Amino acid sequence: MDRPEERALARRTVLAGTAAVGAGLAWGAAGTAGATGRGQGLAQEAVDAEAARLERALLALRRDLHRHPEPPGCERRTAGVVARELRAAGLAVTTGVGGHGVVGVVRGARPGRTVAYRADMDAVPPQDIVGGGPAPAHLCGHDLHTTMGVGIARVLARLRHHLSGTVVLLFQPAEESLSGARAMIDAGVLDRTRVAEIHALHCGPFPVGRFATTAGFGLPGQDKGEVALAGPDAPEAARRLAAQLSALATVALPDGPADLERLVADARTPAGPLARFVALQSRAREATVGVSYRCWPQERYVEVRAEVRRIAASYPGAVVRFPGDPFPAMVSPEAEGRALARHLRRAFGRSAVTPLHAAFPPFSGEDFALYLDHVPGTFTFLGVRSPGAPITASYPHYPDFAPDERAIGLGVRAMAGWLARRSARS
Repeated sequence: MDRPEERALARRTVLAGTAAVGAGLAWGAAGTAGATGRGQGLAQEAVDAEAARLERALLALRRDLHRHPEPPGCERRTAGVVARELRAAGLAVTTGVGGHGVVGVVRGARPGRTVAYRADMDAVPPQDIVGGGPAPAHLCGHDLHTTMGVGIARVLARLRHHLSGTVVLLFQPAEESLSGARAMIDAGVLDRTRVAEIHALHCGPFPVGRFATTAGFGLPGQDKGEVALAGPDAPEAARRLAAQLSALATVALPDGPADLERLVADARTPAGPLARFVALQSRAREATVGVSYRCWPQERYVEVRAEVRRIAASYPGAVVRFPGDPFPAMVSPEAEGRALARHLRRAFGRSAVTPLHAAFPPFSGEDFALYLDHVPGTFTFLGVRSPGAPITASYPHYPDFAPDERAIGLGVRAMAGWLARRSARS
């Protein structure tokens, strides 16, 4: 516990820096806009009416994106479609940001703040599909996320004469590889746009029409290390050590729909089984043991690393290496998360909001964490489970993932109204 790197782990890790970029980009600072009242933003009724007009076009867009999945870092076609849609709506558009990233800007007609919405564009690569797959596929809902981002842009562009402030739409590549957010930040997207907040939706295994908010929680980060053993019995010792390290896990990988249902229930339980957890996998390969784990809260990285070292120390000559800092957890600020929950209840009714009380899912990460290391914001799960559908049809990365498309209009209405409200804040 007194190692310098472990002391550093007790502090929040900021992995994304910023870098200067070339001139001539169209990214904007705050514009000007009108509102229903000071600090109130657009009337939700106006947002809802514009979203309803776009329903058929957005369904067609989502289905087109779904038929053309592109893995992390290869989103050339998707980015082209997004840029075309944004330009047609009258937005200022910049492409090639941090790879295939696209930035669109809606400037309102009256003064206000600048806020952002992030939509990830990449598909799940074959190796990350549960059980494996033959090709990349949109099994995480990023085709819906991208479609909703376009819908939000089109709604706010239509209402820009009544919009206060500026809304920046970030269409991000390479979320599945946890590299796209860093690339866009390093390209200067936050500095150039000067956003005060950033927000995102993500498809989740909740009933369609339900929003699961994450105030004070989010998703875990990830840490990796290895232990090298020596001696003629090193391979056998490695197998024993791997079993001992695996026992540090407090939550097991789900084995079927019943386990997934339990995880969803646990995430909604205050002080439940997922309030503190370690999700750890350890594998022996000849004389080396690899360790990969996620934990909550993120300060437990220090504790888990210390336990790995303690257990490994009982094997003579064992060398433990953690090559770098863990990828940071995504922790959603409480104030913004609670404000969003109030907004969603006003817009959709009290039963539409389910607050989560744990990091969820415990086996996944999210590079939206890097944006939240720079500015506050919210990350909310959008329910995409159809009535009567199995949970795997709405749980990302499962091969039968089939989200209810009615969620698209709900997401557009929710986020367009929310972003307009936040950009109008004084």
